[in-house]
Amino acid sequence: MIDLKKLATEQRNPVSNGIDQKSTLDMVRIINEEDQKVALAVERILPDIARAVDLIAERFRAGGRLFYMGSGTSGRLGILDAVECPPTYSTDPEMVQGLIAGGYEAIFRAKEGAEDSPEGGAADIRNHHLGQSDVLVGITASGRTPYVLGGMAEARKLGATVIGLACTEQPDIAREAELMLIVLPGPEIVTGSTRMKAGTATKMVLNMLTTGAMIRLGKVRGNLMIDVRATNEKLLERAVRIVMTVTGMTRDAAEKALAESHGSARHAVETWEKAHDK
Repeated sequence: MIDLKKLATEQRNPVSNGIDQKSTLDMVRIINEEDQKVALAVERILPDIARAVDLIAERFRAGGRLFYMGSGTSGRLGILDAVECPPTYSTDPEMVQGLIAGGYEAIFRAKEGAEDSPEGGAADIRNHHLGQSDVLVGITASGRTPYVLGGMAEARKLGATVIGLACTEQPDIAREAELMLIVLPGPEIVTGSTRMKAGTATKMVLNMLTTGAMIRLGKVRGNLMIDVRATNEKLLERAVRIVMTVTGMTRDAAEKALAESHGSARHAVETWEKAHDK
C-alpha cells in the first residue's frame, strides 16, 4: 500500500477547502493566488538548477543527449520541452528527447497504469542506448513513480548523468540521482492534482534547463534566438528581424542575406560581420 500521507503532493490545501462553494471569481482568484507561489518555490532552488544547466551543457559539448522521463503530466511536459528545441535552436531532434510511460499513445490518452512498471522505464532507457555522454532527467511530482525509478537506475548503470526533479520532500528518486531538483510549491488546489502547481513548477524548471544550456552553447545572441529555424512565416519574419537588429541591414538586404544563407540567421549575421570585420 502506498502511504500517501508522506507525499507533499497529496496533502489537502486549507486555502482551497470549500472551493466548490465559492463564486467562480473567488474560485479562480484562489487558484491564481496559489499559482503565484510556484515561482517563489522555483526561486529557492536556483543554485541547483544552475548546476543542472552546466551539467547538461557540458554533456552537449561532448556530443551527448538530454532525455526527459516521466509519466502522465510529467512525461508530457518533458516531451513538450524536447520538441520545441529544434525549431527554436536548430538542434537535431535526437539531442533532446522525451520518454513517457505507456509510449506514444500516452501522450494523447492517459495510461496511468503504465507508470507502475520499473521494467518499462529500464527498457525505454536501454532502447535509446544511453551512455556516459548523455543526461537523464527523471521527472515525478510525487518523487516515487516506479517507471521513472526504473529508468533512472538503468541510466546510472549505463554511466549516464542522472538528475531528478520532484515536488515532494525526501523523494524516492533521490537515491538514483546525481543531482536532485526539489521544488516545493505546496499542496494542490484540488488534492493530488499535480497537473496544476506541480506541473507549472515542472514546466518552469524544464524551460530553464534547455534554455540555459542553449545559451551556454552560444545559441542565443544577446537575447535573440540566433539559431532559429525559419520553418514557417512567423519564424521567417523573426529571422529577418534578428538579422536586421544585429547588423542594421534594411529589410530587403536582410531578406537577401537570409536567402543566400538558406534561412540561417546565424550564417547571415556571421557573413555580414566577417565582411565588415566585426
